[in-house]
Amino acid sequence: MVRAVVIGAGGRMGRMVVGAIQETEGIECVGGVEAPGHPAVGKDVGEIAGVGRMGVEISDDLSSVMEDTDVLIDFTVAEAALKHIELASSRRKPMVVGTTGFSAEQMKRIRELAEGFPCVLSPNMSAGVNLLFRLVEEVAGVLGEDYDVEVVEVHHRRKKDAPSGTALRIAERVARARGRSLQEVAVYGREGMVGERKRGEIGILAVRAGDVVGEHTVIFATEGERIEITHRASSREIFARGAVRAALWVVGKKPGLYDMADVLGLK
Repeated sequence: MVRAVVIGAGGRMGRMVVGAIQETEGIECVGGVEAPGHPAVGKDVGEIAGVGRMGVEISDDLSSVMEDTDVLIDFTVAEAALKHIELASSRRKPMVVGTTGFSAEQMKRIRELAEGFPCVLSPNMSAGVNLLFRLVEEVAGVLGEDYDVEVVEVHHRRKKDAPSGTALRIAERVARARGRSLQEVAVYGREGMVGERKRGEIGILAVRAGDVVGEHTVIFATEGERIEITHRASSREIFARGAVRAALWVVGKKPGLYDMADVLGLK
């Protein structure tokens, strides 16, 4: 039985991860962690998740619950998650990170840390979205720069980072298929007299509204035709189930930074 600790257990995604663990054979939740002062600290992780009492109290100290666990699952915020990754690396505890919003500098640090322990990090744990990543890269490679590419993402009003990590990953895949780096060709929104669209640029637009779980559309357009590929998430449960699948997969793996394509066997 794989023993998991859920970090961010009092948040929306953390609660869903606890619920997904309860529904999955071969894994159990043996700990929950929240930030000091969070109202969930000291409460039963199962009751907070709405799945019934589990006899597992939510702690505000990750190091105190790491000894008897096999894997950590993190859905928090970038700054806190990096500290959790540093601690997991020092203890060589496998980890699944669904947190988004990492800066380039933070990602560099995470890659360095992952040399010492196995870590699955993905901006989106959905199987469908990870198939989308592969699909858009193939399409971009075939169509080339004769087709303009725009990535439009829509999320709920509470989402703190923009554009979404998923949108950035999509744009990175398109750029890679064209032999470019995203930094060279990305355009984040447009305002004012920006002039004609430059050949090869990749537009990325973030929309925040209502309670939208997540929607990503990739537009490939040229003179005379347009191709649109869209993924819509109607429930966060798909991300929770994906995180649990990743947690089962990463235990026993060699040190390194993995993503959901590795978990799903898409590489």
